[in-house]
Amino acid sequence: MEHRTIGELMTRKVVSVRLDTPFKEIAQTLADHAVSAVPVLDSLGRPAGVVSEADLLRKAADRSDLSGRTPLPHLEAWEKARAEGRTAGELMSAPAVCAHPDWTVVEAARLMEVQRLKRLPVVDETDVLLGIVSRSDLLRVFLRKDQAIREEIAREVIGRTARLGASGVTAEVNRGQVALHGTVTDPLLIPVLVRMCASVDGVVSVSEDVKQAPAAGDRSGRSVVTVEGRAGEGRSSP
Repeated sequence: MEHRTIGELMTRKVVSVRLDTPFKEIAQTLADHAVSAVPVLDSLGRPAGVVSEADLLRKAADRSDLSGRTPLPHLEAWEKARAEGRTAGELMSAPAVCAHPDWTVVEAARLMEVQRLKRLPVVDETDVLLGIVSRSDLLRVFLRKDQAIREEIAREVIGRTARLGASGVTAEVNRGQVALHGTVTDPLLIPVLVRMCASVDGVVSVSEDVKQAPAAGDRSGRSVVTVEGRAGEGRSSP
């Protein structure tokens, strides 16, 4: 199956700052380009960290509120040091958590989830910045047309991978929701089909009503499993 790569989804024209970029210039860069964060590059064009609106706002939050309406937030020593920073190198979150252009959406999404990030700089094999990928970029795979998803499932999952050929298994796709119908000779193939369909880019969920083809002279053989999974996942209840 042809999974969309981060290299295909990333933004290539990346707004960035240098380690010595001063506070006000960072704020102006974020405002001018309507972005909430930018990579901070070293002299070789490699991401050393990321500086965001949250990093800049830490400085404002650390100031005394003369009105007394809000308490001064408690900051750890490292947070206080960053709040007092004057340049991108002193303010940024570091080290930079990066992705590579050959990664899949699943790999990037999992890293974002684990690290609680909204974006990932994308680097080459020498760690030089190539682009940046955001949560909204990853969601673009779910904009695939139903017909494209159905054709890929028929060709790659049912045909090439499962080698079912002209069997009775068919796939219907409606708004990214896949429904499998038909018969198979081996019931163990049913959850495998579901998992493979769920891994196709753009699939929102998978359900099935696939029966086991009865053996010769046996009209009672039947195996029906209802499964719903999301991209990269699947679960079944016999």
